Amino acid sequence: MFRSNKEIKEGAVFISDAHFNTKNGEVFLTQLLQKIVSNEIQTSQLFLLGDIFDALFGGVPHTKVGNEEVIELIEEIAKTKEVFYLEGNHDFQLKKFFSKNINIYPLDQHPVEFTCKDQSVWLAHGDFDAPFGYMLYTKFIRNPFVLFFLNIYDSLTNHSILRFVDKHMSKKEQCKTFDWFEEFSQKRLSQGFTCNMFIDGHFHQNVTYNFKNIKYINLGAFACNQRFFVVKFIQNEIILEENTLR
Repeated sequence: MFRSNKEIKEGAVFISDAHFNTKNGEVFLTQLLQKIVSNEIQTSQLFLLGDIFDALFGGVPHTKVGNEEVIELIEEIAKTKEVFYLEGNHDFQLKKFFSKNINIYPLDQHPVEFTCKDQSVWLAHGDFDAPFGYMLYTKFIRNPFVLFFLNIYDSLTNHSILRFVDKHMSKKEQCKTFDWFEEFSQKRLSQGFTCNMFIDGHFHQNVTYNFKNIKYINLGAFACNQRFFVVKFIQNEIILEENTLR
């Protein structure tokens, strides 16, 4: 867990799991970011909880191709607002693509602690406590030397790795509901979590549970119905109000 010493403010916008991919004609994310740039959507903070892109890997420069507009919009937002980007499993080593204006938190810092109305709020992409085999894979795939050789292989094979990712994601159901998720979440949060609220993405479930002293929110994927969330204070309660571009 990493302490950010930052505060989540009312009106903050949360986006998770947009899985942006221009090949699939996904223009909604750019529309949302443009509304934030123009202040049509007014906010002082933007939280990106990972997998904003289908594929954006530092060390593999070609993954930037097709993602330039979204990267530029995020940078434009960061000129006047705070931007916090928690890396996901589809977007990592992001400091190679973004300026220091973006607060970037790699997987090994998740969950990241923020405060909100004097409460402790932990944020994560959601895969920081996955099984050993998965975590070993995440260490491997983020290693600079591994990325160096993957970049060479991808370049020599006409970007076969990225084409594989595109093919895999085109078949993935972004809005699938997991019947086991509440029990899974309750067991997971019983393992030493000491916050008041825990917010993550990754699972795409769009649910809120109250477990003893912890309020758990798993954000719905932006890729599913273009959902984004805005922080509201109702009396002493922190609410993430669901919004959509549609």
